[in-house]
Amino acid sequence: MMPVKMKNQRNLFKDGCHWDDILVLFGLVVKQQLAELFALLALPVLVLGENPQPDPSLCGPYPKHYKEIVWHWLESTLLDADSAKIEWEGDPKPADLGRNGEHRYGWLVNFRVNSRNRFGTYTGKQSHGALIRDDKVIQGIGFGY
Repeated sequence: MMPVKMKNQRNLFKDGCHWDDILVLFGLVVKQQLAELFALLALPVLVLGENPQPDPSLCGPYPKHYKEIVWHWLESTLLDADSAKIEWEGDPKPADLGRNGEHRYGWLVNFRVNSRNRFGTYTGKQSHGALIRDDKVIQGIGFGY
């Protein structure tokens, strides 16, 4: 193992371990971990900042019956839709989920669903979303595709 050199160039293995050296090393590790944590927390803010909420007129008519629209779509998406327990996370909001300069406008509704998987056990509440346009789900979010 290579000896660790500090600011005052003392060798930790030769001179023994000094508390001020340990604190410096600990501080460097903590700073690195805090920087990584900040980057992870800032990422959603940066991503959302790039896609401001579009003009609602571009998204088509507001889906008044969005719960029914999403439910019918989930019936064809989930393995055991009859077991699904849905928690709605607010009303639909105008969104553009397009990429690379292409636009995909619609009304985004977020929800959490807990349903049975192919083994018959509940998956636990998982966050998902559905982009609705003209009373149809045109894109699902959080379903692994």
